[in-house]
This record gives sequence, C-alpha cells and structure tokens, in this order.
Amino acid sequence: MAITGSRTHGAPPHVSSSLVSRLIERHSRELALACDASSAITWRDERAVRVLGVRAGQRLTELACPGAEEKLGIFCDRAKREPLEGWELCMLAGDRPVTLVCASVPEPDGSGFAIFASVLPEEIVAVSASTSDALREVDSLNRELARQGRELLRVNHELSESNRGIVQLHDELAQRAEEAATSAEVKSRLVANVSHEFRTPIHSILGLSQLLLDETDGPLTEEQRTQVRFVRSAAEELALLVNDMLDLARLESGIASVRASKFSIGELFETLRGMLRPLLPADSRVQLSIDAPAEDVVLETDRGKIAQVLRNLVTNGIKYTEQGEVRVDVTASATDVRIAVVDTGMGISPNDLPRVFEEFYRAPAAAHLRGTGLGLPLSRKLAELLGGAIEVESELGKGSSFTLVLPRVHPEVRTVEEIRARGSVRDPSRQAVLVVEDDRKTIFVYERYLSLAGYQVIPARSIADARALLNEVNPAAIVLDIMLEGETSWEFLSEVKSSPATRDIPVLVVTVMNREQKARALGADEFWLKPLDQDRLLRRLQQIPRRSSPTKVLVIDDDPRARYLVRRLLDGTAFGLIEAETGHEGVRLAHDQQPQVIILDFLLEETPTTASGRMTAFDVIDALKSDPRTRPIPVIILSSHALGDAERQRLAQTTESILSKENLSRELAMQRIRDALHKAGIHPVSSPGNGG
Repeated sequence: MAITGSRTHGAPPHVSSSLVSRLIERHSRELALACDASSAITWRDERAVRVLGVRAGQRLTELACPGAEEKLGIFCDRAKREPLEGWELCMLAGDRPVTLVCASVPEPDGSGFAIFASVLPEEIVAVSASTSDALREVDSLNRELARQGRELLRVNHELSESNRGIVQLHDELAQRAEEAATSAEVKSRLVANVSHEFRTPIHSILGLSQLLLDETDGPLTEEQRTQVRFVRSAAEELALLVNDMLDLARLESGIASVRASKFSIGELFETLRGMLRPLLPADSRVQLSIDAPAEDVVLETDRGKIAQVLRNLVTNGIKYTEQGEVRVDVTASATDVRIAVVDTGMGISPNDLPRVFEEFYRAPAAAHLRGTGLGLPLSRKLAELLGGAIEVESELGKGSSFTLVLPRVHPEVRTVEEIRARGSVRDPSRQAVLVVEDDRKTIFVYERYLSLAGYQVIPARSIADARALLNEVNPAAIVLDIMLEGETSWEFLSEVKSSPATRDIPVLVVTVMNREQKARALGADEFWLKPLDQDRLLRRLQQIPRRSSPTKVLVIDDDPRARYLVRRLLDGTAFGLIEAETGHEGVRLAHDQQPQVIILDFLLEETPTTASGRMTAFDVIDALKSDPRTRPIPVIILSSHALGDAERQRLAQTTESILSKENLSRELAMQRIRDALHKAGIHPVSSPGNGG
C-alpha cells in the first residue's frame, strides 16, 4: 500500500512518512519475487529476504517443504504461461516451514514471471493441520471398526432376545438424527466436518447394506452375507462415533432437550441387558452383572439419556477390563438415585484421574485401546442436563467406579408440577388461561410472564389433560400448541370451537408448523409461530372481554375540582370511578385495582411528599407502561394546556386520546372512554336508564 503526502491519507503531522514506511516494511506480511524461465530468482524485495532468506540465482523449487516439491514445480511451470491466484505453497524459511498465498503474472515473452505472496498466520495453518489430522484419525478409526466387526457375527443368534434393546437404540439414533437435521450450528470445526463429510455416506452405507441383507435384488451366498454384515457393522460403529460427537456439540450449545417419562429401574436394566449383551463375545473372560434392586425404584426423567450414559460407562468398563467383572449397582433415597458402574480393570492413575472428563483425552496406559475420548465428557454433560453428576473413584491396577447421581424427578418435571398445583387452586381475582403445551420449559416461560401480568396459568401437557380441565374450569383463553408429543391437537381445536359450551373461548394457536390456513378454518382466533413475543400475547389477551367485571375508570388529577367534574359526568353510568390525587397514588391504584381506563391530568403538579419525589404526567405514563400488569390499560390525557407538537407526538405513542378540560362534556367523555375500551376489547355493561 502506497504512502502519499496528501492531508487525507498521509501520516499524522507529528509522525514522519519515513517512520511509517519503516513500520509497514517491518510488519507487513506481503513479499515479492521475480524468476526467470528456469525458476531461478532474479529479483526479490527486502521482505522476501527477511522472511524466506532467499538469494539471487537460487531456484524457487529449492525452497519447497518436504512433500510439497511437486506442487511448487507445477506452480512454477504454469506461472510462466498464465496468471495464477490463490495458490497455497509451503516453503522453507531456513528450517522453519512457512505457508504463502501466492499470485503470479508471466512475462509477455515467456522469459519469466513475477510472484506476489502473503504469509499466512501460523494460527490459521495450525487449525488447517489440526483438521486434517482429525480427519485422518477418523479414517483410521473406520478401518479399525471394520476389523472389529467380526465380533458381532458371534452373537447373531441372540438378536431375537436383544430386540427390545435394539429398538431402543434405534429410537435414540433417530432422535439424534432429527436434532442434527434442525441444528443451525455445531460448536467446533471438527464436528462440522465430521457431520457434513461422514454422516450422509454412513447412512447410505447402512441403508444399502440392509437392502442387500434383505435380498431385495436377489439371494446372496453365505459368504456374500458375511461380507455385507462386516460392512454394515463397521458403518454402525462409525455412525455411533459421529453421533456422539454431534450430541456433545448440542449439549455444549444448549439446544439439547429433555423428554421425561415415568419408568422403573427394573425396566431400564432389562433394556440395558439386551442392548449390552452383544458387546461380550462368547469366550469373553469378563462377567457383566446388571441386577435391578430388590425394591424397584421409579424415576421421572429422560430414560433415553440415562440409558446412553450407562451404556457409555458399561462399554468403557468392558473395554478396559481384560478379565474380571463389570457390575452395575443401585442405591436410592427418597429424592435421589445412585447408579454405580464398577469394574475390576486396569484402573486410572492419580495423575490421569482429573483429566478423564476432558474431550479427546486418552490416558497413556489406554493408548493401545481403540476409542476417541468422547464417551466420558458426553456422559458428564448428559448427567448435568438431567440435573445430576458423575462421580469417579479409581485405583491403578485394581479397577474403577463411575457413579451416576440423579434426582428421581427431573427439575423441569418438578417445576411443571408446582405450576400445575398452583393452577389447581382457583384464584377468583385472576383470569385463567389454559396452556396446552408439552414442552416444560415453554410452560415455565408462559407461567412467569402471564402470572406477572395478572393471569393464572393452568397447564395441560396432553389433549386428555386439556379435555379434563375444560370440564372443571371456564378459562378466559386457550393457548394451544398443535404439535404435542405423540399427538396433534387439530381435533381438540375443532371440538372446542364446535361445542356450545366452549365455542366462545378464544383459542390462540402458538406452534412451530406454518399451518395458519388450517388453524383458521377450524376456528382459531389467532395463529403465531414460535418463538412468540410475550408483549404480543399479552396485548391479545387484554383484548378479551372480561366476564362480569365492572368497568373501572381511574382519574389521576391533583385538582379536586377536576376530579369532581369527572365524577359528576360519569354519575349514573356503568363506570365505577377511582380517584387519585398524586402520580404515585395513581400508579399504586392502577397496579392494585386494575382499572379498564385511566384519565390522567397532563399538568400534574404534586408536592414531593415522598422520597421518590414529584411525578409528572410523563413519569406516570412511563411507570404504567414499564409494568406488564398496567401496560395494556388505555390512558386518556385531560389537559387545560395548549400542547406543543413534540408533546403531542410523544403522547400519541403511549395514550389513546387527548381531551381539553375547557370543552369537556358528558357525551364527549363517554365517547372517548368507550373508544378506549373498544380498542382494548372491553365491553362494559350498560346501566339501565343511562342512555348507553
């Protein structure tokens, strides 16, 4: 880049251009060379000398790093004939390799070429090399898995007994594949490469090998079936490796979900026995003991993730135990359960023990055994997702004990049960909202901000629960998710809107499927895609007419004569009047009384009798709009002051209308109040004889 003497782009007045030039010369990563037709260097700039140590007459190909000679020779040969760009070349700077991104231009007469190059930072080179090493490691693992596939043939006759475990394993693999398909990112470059480069061909290998085993295109000989089984078993092992890496990335990025259900330890262990028995060959010297406790223990958490953790721990125990026993023990208290996987294998040294949960870490004593170092880190993160932890004890040469410690009821399940318990006790001061949603985190979010806005949330995690609750309570609205676990709610939506008892209840559909046309056709009052903006939901709920509730009007005015005038104007109407003399009192009454309309004096002049000081009309509006409980209440400004344009523009954004005290009449006041109520979706009950 040229340094000019212009005022706009030159050096600062107190810094000489020569100093800037020396600074650029010292730190620039660009360099230039010129070579003749034999690739001998005829000219080089100072940076080329400084970075590469080249000399005139030296052939460029002599600088190639070991293994890069052919590529550099091709570059020199083509550079004599055509312009080149973006070539990454590895050259030696003394005994140190340097990676250059090169561009070249040939001499018109073919007598040579010029090179302009930029030195790549060592960090980028290191990342590229690390990725290549990782891919080579995965390729090596694939070959190792293929050699180990023969072990599965010995247990083929036990597949019928292991059917339940295999089905469970397939369900977990399908769940991981679905989550991976919807995941926008993975945390590291390695996981992204493995996912993109390996998962699709692995699935193709599994599918095609199964077609061959099913003899879709004709029978196979026994030797051919043996060979296809080798291929399929190797692909299954590699698929497990890739899926473990993807699971780890999901857990680290916080997008993994918990699918809780009730099950017993006995049922879980029965599945594990069928799933893990094929891992032990018939002549194995390791005994596997998975015995359920005498008194069965019931859990309510994610069964699939517990099975995944225990499978990893037991697999490790078998792998590191040449002879002896791998045993699974269970102890339980009223709130927690401890599942210990104990082996009599090689054990872990005290120096290696603190690092066993590091990703890709392999203890030196276990370096000869196959593995990637992902099983234990993944298991610990799964345990943390379930609200628990993994404890480890080990002695080198005697064995190890890994204990999964979990709450018997997952914290999300407990939170939803608490919400359900609160919803079962009806609060007559709050409008009930029936939330039909199977995701516990979403129910928790609804409960948090709807309860702050003055509503009582009644959760239902299934259609059966929703039907039962509708027989007990008449909610002000129903928030409905279409895609529930194992079912959809289209039929329930149709039932609600076709029944005379429930057809008037507003149904607000909030889901991930863009099926608005169908939802509207079945009677949905609103349709929104997740994630839902909470203010949008609150505004819509505030528009729902409040059944059998008196229409309350709050007047905030420091002038008793103005309050008296409004009181007389509304006398004999359906509106109940609440009066506040100060802004602080008005905000408190709005919070406690929940009026349907607020009439606010613009020239509010109150004496600062409290530590919080004086409140202007704008202060009152800000306080009302910052609280979810009072934000939807419409505000009418009452003023005897000629407002400026800036004041009118600001008030127009936060209030419904502006009334002048000089022109205030009964008819005008009633009309403005009714307009505000209509916008809020509130329909007051008219009093007989008041003229409306």
